[in-house]
Amino acid sequence: MAKAKTTVKKMTGKTATKAAKPATAPPRRHAGKRDRAAAGERIRRMARDVISVVHERQDPYIDIPSRTLSNVHFNEQKGIIELLDGKQRRFFFSLLGRRKGEGSQAKKFMQTVRVAEVCKRLIDGSDSTSIRDLFYNLKVPIKTTDGKGSKELIFAEQSESDPIIEDIEVGVGALREELGVHAETKGAMVGPMTIVDNGDRIDLSAMGSGGWAVPSIVEADVIEFIRSNAEFILLIEKGAIWQRFNKDRFWEKHQCMIIHGGGQPPRGVRRLLFRMHSELKLPLYVLVDNDPWGYYIYSVVKQGSINLAFESQRMAIPAARFIGMSSYDAERFDIPAHVPMPLTDEDRRRAKEIRNYPWFAKRPWQREIKMMEALGVKLELEALSNKDFSFITETYLPKKLKDKRWLD
Repeated sequence: MAKAKTTVKKMTGKTATKAAKPATAPPRRHAGKRDRAAAGERIRRMARDVISVVHERQDPYIDIPSRTLSNVHFNEQKGIIELLDGKQRRFFFSLLGRRKGEGSQAKKFMQTVRVAEVCKRLIDGSDSTSIRDLFYNLKVPIKTTDGKGSKELIFAEQSESDPIIEDIEVGVGALREELGVHAETKGAMVGPMTIVDNGDRIDLSAMGSGGWAVPSIVEADVIEFIRSNAEFILLIEKGAIWQRFNKDRFWEKHQCMIIHGGGQPPRGVRRLLFRMHSELKLPLYVLVDNDPWGYYIYSVVKQGSINLAFESQRMAIPAARFIGMSSYDAERFDIPAHVPMPLTDEDRRRAKEIRNYPWFAKRPWQREIKMMEALGVKLELEALSNKDFSFITETYLPKKLKDKRWLD
C-alpha cells in the first residue's frame, strides 16, 4: 500500500476528496501546450482520487473505459464509432483478473499508475518519448516493501505496456501524443501543398522519391498548412504502390496529395488526413487491396476504430470514399483469371466478421463483400501490374475517378 501511495503522490502532491473515477474531456479540434497541460491536470486528478480512497482505508481502484466491441456504438447519423460508458475497474488488492487469462488486477493497477506517472513527468517537463522508450524506461524490477526489489519486472514485453498507454489515453480523455508519448514515424506524403513543420517551411511538391515523412504528432502547433493547390487526397495502402504513384507524378497530373501509412495508417497519418479534410475541405479517396483487410483499413479511416472510439471525432472521416480495389474490378479491367489470389480460411473468417459490422450494413457494401466471397479470390493492388507497371496510375484510377466508381 505504501509503495502505491508514494508513486501516486508523484503525480499529484496533495490529497483529493472524491472517489477514484477517470476524468474525461470533450473532444478538441487541435492539441497543443494547453491541451497537454489539461491532460496533465486530469492525470493529477485521477491520482488524487486514488489517494483519497487510500486515506479512507478502502481498496484503491481505477476505472478504465472498456475498449471492446461490446462497448462501442455505431452512430449512423454521425457515421462514426462512439465509445459507450462501460468501464472496467482495477483494484489494487486483487490478484485475479475480471476474465480468465487476464492476470492480476493488482499488477495491472500498478502498471497503470506507473505509466500515468511517466506521462505526467513528460508533460511537466515539456518532453516526449517513443512508446518503445517508455517500455524500456519501465522495464525494471517491481519494488518490494523491504526495498530490495523482486525478480518480476513491471513490464517484461512491450505488448504489455502498449495497451496500458491506451488505457491512460481513454481514462483521462487525451491522445497519447498529448501525454508525451509518440510512435515511430510511419507514412509519407507528396503533392501541391506548402506546410510549416516545427518552424521549417516545406514545399511538398519538391520532396524527391521519398516524400515527406509524416510525423507522429501533426497538431496545429507543429504542422501548419500555408498553401494548397490540391483538389483531393488519395490514401494508398502500401508504400510500394505509393512509390509508383510518386514516380509517375500522379499527384502533379491530377492536383492531389498522395499519402500512405504502410498498411493500416498510424494515428499521425489518420489525424493529418482528418485535418486536411476538415480544414482544407479536401475530399478523401482510399485505395486498398480487395480483401477483408483492405476493407477494414478503409472502415477505420472512415468510421474510426474500436480501440480509439473515444477519439473518432478527431480522427474518423465519414465522407471518405472507397475507390478500390473492388471485387468487380477483375472483370471491368480484364484482369486474367490466373492473377487473383485465392481467399484463405482466415480471409473468409474475417470477411464474415466485417460483413456483420453495422458500418458495413449498407447494400452496396454487402454486395461487394459477398461478391468477393462468391468469387473466392482477392485482388492486391499489385495485380494491376500484370497489365502494365503504370496501368494503375494511367488507366485504372483515372477511369474510376472519371466514372465516379467508388463506395461511400
